[in-house]
Amino acid sequence: MLLRHAKAEPAGSVGDQFRPLALQGRRQAVAIGEKLSGLGVEPQKVFCSAALRTRQTWELVSNGLDLDASFAQVEESLYLAAAENVLDVVRGCEEPDTILVVGHEPVMSSLAAHLAGPGTDAAVFDRVRIGLPTSGFAILESDLPWSEWDAGTALLVSTDSAEV
Repeated sequence: MLLRHAKAEPAGSVGDQFRPLALQGRRQAVAIGEKLSGLGVEPQKVFCSAALRTRQTWELVSNGLDLDASFAQVEESLYLAAAENVLDVVRGCEEPDTILVVGHEPVMSSLAAHLAGPGTDAAVFDRVRIGLPTSGFAILESDLPWSEWDAGTALLVSTDSAEV
């Protein structure tokens, strides 16, 4: 699963990597945690960009999933990453069935579109081509081991976001 961070404060006197979540973003992240819990999503591995807004998003989402925030592995390489960089992180996994990546746009949506293969519903594909909104997520499935994930090898099952 690919999750875009929730709404952050606008750029100001702090650098982009240190932008915190806005109040609306905090509400979005809580709502996404509840939504994912309702869907029965149980990540066994979480990778999170090192940016403050992604870490704060994960902290609030993790509450809804009844997971400790420290469960996530913070990856410096996910901040300002290209889709291929994110895929390299995922490909390094061997065991977990479900991985959650908390990152940024346009990478989350472009990676979802890149991975989407035959059988993906056109409307769902169109939503990731437009881009994921803040707190938007895409769920992909494949029987392949993580090391073999590449263009067109997964089914893009759904996309959604928080409406707050």
